[in-house]
Amino acid sequence: MYKVGEFIYPWGSGHFSRMMRFHDAFLENMKNKIEVHFSSKDHVFQKLLKKFPDQKERIHNILMPTPIDGKFGPSVSLSMLNFLLPVRENPPLVNQIADYLREERKLYNKEKFDLVINDGDMGSNILAKNRDIPSLFITNQYRPKLYKTRSYFYPSLYFIAKQIAKATKIIVADSPPPYTLCELNLNFNKQVLEKVSYVGHFTNKKIIQNNSPSDLEKIIEDSEFGYWMRTGNKSTNDGTGERYEQVFHKNEMKNEKRIISHARDDSSIDSVLAKDGKRFSISEAYEKKIDWIQIDVGYLSEQEKDTVLNYCKYAVVNGSHTVMGEILGGYSKPIIGIPIYDEHENNIKWAENKSLGILAKNTNKVMVGINKIKENHENFEGSLLEFSQNFVPNGAENTAKIASEILEEKR
Repeated sequence: MYKVGEFIYPWGSGHFSRMMRFHDAFLENMKNKIEVHFSSKDHVFQKLLKKFPDQKERIHNILMPTPIDGKFGPSVSLSMLNFLLPVRENPPLVNQIADYLREERKLYNKEKFDLVINDGDMGSNILAKNRDIPSLFITNQYRPKLYKTRSYFYPSLYFIAKQIAKATKIIVADSPPPYTLCELNLNFNKQVLEKVSYVGHFTNKKIIQNNSPSDLEKIIEDSEFGYWMRTGNKSTNDGTGERYEQVFHKNEMKNEKRIISHARDDSSIDSVLAKDGKRFSISEAYEKKIDWIQIDVGYLSEQEKDTVLNYCKYAVVNGSHTVMGEILGGYSKPIIGIPIYDEHENNIKWAENKSLGILAKNTNKVMVGINKIKENHENFEGSLLEFSQNFVPNGAENTAKIASEILEEKR
């Protein structure tokens, strides 16, 4: 029985969803040959407990340092202040780092892992290197290009890249060049390239629609609409939502149908806004055949999400790598990207350069983007067809194969 550590960085939801897809593929590869220990904190720790209720003793709450939430993503000023001072119940960062590494060291010493997989957790990467334990670092960032307002982050980016480079293998969750969506966020140097594997995107398995269509699916049949996605942790989600609301209040949006996925487990969000301004439940709107302009949903089921992405004309996103890969590669739909972080802007800019979508830094650009996609839809379709034909969706399976081979070599 091999012991494996899976360390998940808890900022946002992408690290968790990516690792869970890997984990399922890894178990399938290894059958009953592995004992897996998970480590994370906050909402990811809670999700792990919910997903694996019978494995609580193998789920470790380790307080990995994360940025302080601001209004639109992480607050630079509060995060810098937190370096030496407590902020919002977060101890000083120097203390957090010391405590976090101490706890991870204890876990390493106790479990004596045969292999570790780190999705965003650099501390575990360092410990694995020091103990000569094989490690995989899953990422879609290495040394991202920054813009003028964030250039002071370059020293920390180079430090982070140095720690990532300590992995046995660096797993890029993207298609190989020249179809690498996160290309502007990588910028590998020659010394590191020999460790790099482009395994593909960690996408969900294709949905087989066995259930009867929901009322929401029935409402949107034969409608032209945009799909507006709110993703990420609370500050990113809220920041994205505020930007969307600014767009919805423009006169040009009066007749532009949209479905908004809030990525929140709250059914009270589910509602339909009629063109006359009245609100209805989704079932009521279907029964009364309401002439709708907006549908808000806390969480779409996998089947509903599949239907929405198949029917929509375009998708509006904040530039999340996982989301963009799924939409551009899996569904061949053009995107309009409203970035929160420089990482997002890099992803969207790459997509715009490849005629897969539009970068919209302000609300006016969103309207320009919608019109451009509608007027030039055939041009976008051609580029999307080429991208989707070269899109590698089975990153989780490919990574599981690499991990399995490393363990088998240890025999």
